[in-house]
Amino acid sequence: METPQVLLEHYLKQLKLPTMLREYAKLAEQCAKERVDFQRFLLRLVEAEMLERDRKATERRIKAAKFTVVKSLETFDFLAIPSLNKKLVLELARCEWITRRENVLALGNSGTGKTHIALALGLAACQRGMRVRFTTAAALVHELIEARDEKRLLRFQKHLLRQELLIVDELGFVPLSKTGAEMLFEVFSQRYERGSTLVTSNLPFAEWTEVLGSERLTGALLDRLTHHVHILEMNGDSYRLKDSKRKRAAERAT
Repeated sequence: METPQVLLEHYLKQLKLPTMLREYAKLAEQCAKERVDFQRFLLRLVEAEMLERDRKATERRIKAAKFTVVKSLETFDFLAIPSLNKKLVLELARCEWITRRENVLALGNSGTGKTHIALALGLAACQRGMRVRFTTAAALVHELIEARDEKRLLRFQKHLLRQELLIVDELGFVPLSKTGAEMLFEVFSQRYERGSTLVTSNLPFAEWTEVLGSERLTGALLDRLTHHVHILEMNGDSYRLKDSKRKRAAERAT
């Protein structure tokens, strides 16, 4: 007959409980030394499995989000951008605004950390079990046109709509074609009150027409984005430029 250990390991494999399979012997020995009762031993073992599953699920969500790089608020220098409302950013990191299907607009000149904040809020959402997609405005338009040409536009739009948070970075860096602007508007319009959108831009609202090419389209887009919105003002000296100068100064000093 099979020994209890062999049977137990076989059943744990069949049930797809790899963490319990890996940890049960070590945890049983530890609990025996601590004179922990069976229920608490089983609780610890199940908790270990749950924590590992949560960790892997978060990793999958982060990968699916297609972040250019993973950044958190812990590494953001709030002192470098005094115009930024730190209290509001920390509140947004709780992700309740996503549950309410509200939007965030991060506006300011280049190099002030808008992308860092967007990535950090996206990471916070992934850690809370939410579906996130990160892209630039130019890349998103390219994907939309490509999907249209390959007759899979509807499927791609549905994929975007399933994301609880869509992050569109760098709106305003590259002027959009009439078709591109209309397709981007359609994405934002579909998400209105159905999902949260975070947009970063180096342009004030008055100059968005230069990118979208139409006052009518710009007005309709802003009407949807700003209905339920949190605005992050991020004007100031370029953080990247200051950091580069500091590094050069340090190199000259050595």
